[in-house]
Formats: sequence, C-alpha cells, structure tokens
Amino acid sequence: MKIYYHLPGLFEFYDLYKAFLPLFREHREYFYDWCEIGSIYGAPNDCIWGGGRVGFGDAESRKVAELMKEYGISARLTFSNSLIRKEHLDDKKCNKLCEMFESGAVSNAGKMHAIQDADKSRENPDTKEMYTVQNGVIVHSDLLLNYIKTKYPGYYFVSSTTKVITDFEQFKAELDRDEFRYVVPDFRLNKQFDKLNALSSAQKQKVEFLCNECCWFGCYDRKKCYENVSQKSLGENSEDHICVSPMAQRGYRFSDAMKNPGFIGIEDIQDIYTPAGFRHFKIEGRSLGSALILEFLLYYMTKPEHQIKIREEIYLDSSLDLF
Repeated sequence: MKIYYHLPGLFEFYDLYKAFLPLFREHREYFYDWCEIGSIYGAPNDCIWGGGRVGFGDAESRKVAELMKEYGISARLTFSNSLIRKEHLDDKKCNKLCEMFESGAVSNAGKMHAIQDADKSRENPDTKEMYTVQNGVIVHSDLLLNYIKTKYPGYYFVSSTTKVITDFEQFKAELDRDEFRYVVPDFRLNKQFDKLNALSSAQKQKVEFLCNECCWFGCYDRKKCYENVSQKSLGENSEDHICVSPMAQRGYRFSDAMKNPGFIGIEDIQDIYTPAGFRHFKIEGRSLGSALILEFLLYYMTKPEHQIKIREEIYLDSSLDLF
C-alpha cells in the first residue's frame, strides 16, 4: 500500500525542490517504492492568512505554481491563521494566490502524480494520459474556510494542527466534518493506538500524522504560540512568544525530535501505521534551513544505500544555499 508524505516549504524551499524533484522522478530506484509525495505546503512571506510559522518564503509564486504543475504535485497553501476577521478576507495578495493555484497541477502519464484520490481527467485515448491534481488549503479559521470554499471551489481543505486538538473525541468530530479531506491532529495523539485503530476505514483515510515535531511533549502553551504567529502575520503588535519548553534554547534538532514520545519514524510507518490503514504523514520544517529539510527527505523517503548519491547531487548544486 502506498503512503503519502506531505512536505514543508512550498515557497520557502523552492530552490531545494527544484533540484530534488528531478532526482525523485529520474532515479525512482533511489527511493522507497511504497512512498509518494502527497503535497508540498507553505506560504509566502507577508501573507496575512498565513499561520503556524512566520512565513519567509520568497520564491516567485508563478514559478512555484509552474514547478508543481510540471511534477504533478498537489500544492497546499498554508492559510492557518487562527485570528482572521471579516476585514481580512479582502486581502489582495492572498486572493491572488487563491486564483493562481486553484487550477491545480497537471502531469503527463509517465510522470509522478501526487495523491491517490486526485481528480483525474484523460485526453484522447490515442495520446498520453493527463492527470489533474487538485490543490489544497490548510486552514484553521472557519470564517476563512467558508470564504475560500465559496469563492474558490476548486480546492480541497485540510484541518490544521494549529487547532491543537488533543481530545480524541474532538478529533473524531473533526474527522467527520465533510469540509475536510484531511485532518492533522496534535502530535500528542500520535501514539494513542487503541483509539486510532478503532477509527473507521473512512476516518483513517483522513488522518494526516505530524511525524517529526520537536515541541515539548508536555507543552501547555502550544495554542498561544500559534496565536502569536497569527498576530505577527496580521501585522499586529505583539511581544515574542516565550517558549515554555525546558529545552527551548536548543532550537529544532532532528535528533531531539526522534526522542519525542510523539515521533513517528520510518519503521513506525512501515510496521505500525500502514498495516493499520493509515496512509498520510506530514513532515514539519517550514521555519528550518534547506540542509535539514534535505535530511528529512533522505530519512523518510530515500533508501539508505542511495542517500549519499542524493546528498552529493544536492550539495554539489552550486545554485543552492543550504544553510
């Protein structure tokens, strides 16, 4: 059974993906045959609908859209600001992004296509097949959800982890909402296997686990952290959020994330989650550097014996700034 990774940095790591995606297409033997790229998510800088992390993506939106179309990958706009008000809905930049990405990605047969339930349309049977891959929006605010759903009906929607849903019954209720194709629970629900395994098959298909969260498992202030980011995205004056983690000064380290009780490693995906019927896994990292994102791509997607080949190809690309 195929599993689907949802990768960070649609705008933030455009240059990295521009180098990585040709390798993923042309050297598929380097990568696990059971995994695909379900989507790449992110938001450009100065995007007031953005949330989760302060956006710093500076890639030209048109180029980003063209890259996703070339490789048939679902682009997800991360519009997870939790503090959206009615006056914010008319923002020109965000509406322009919605217009630009609503059409989705198109790929020829023989090219990779992103998600198993993507909308597909075929050309003349005598020509190559064409796959239309629907783009999505990650959203927190119901106000924004209803606005985009009405004005830009071409999108699918993902319920954001910024809602910090830690109550399992509330999580199940979110899964049952028809508006959402996927729901990303708080990472502290990742190992509640008795409850997860009791979900229906339809519910399991909508779960998208956040794999590599480094946040303190005992954090009691996570929602305020996200709200602080939402305030900054709106341009509102707010003091920097003070992280309550006892290890906050270390910043993000993958080695620390691997020790987190909520961490989902590649063996977990293969041996526990996939056999139980779960297929979607989100990799965080929009606020990190390209070099660390590359390590995620190597760890989760690349066969160990080929990792050095990918690393060499990427690091020898003189156009990339990986730090």
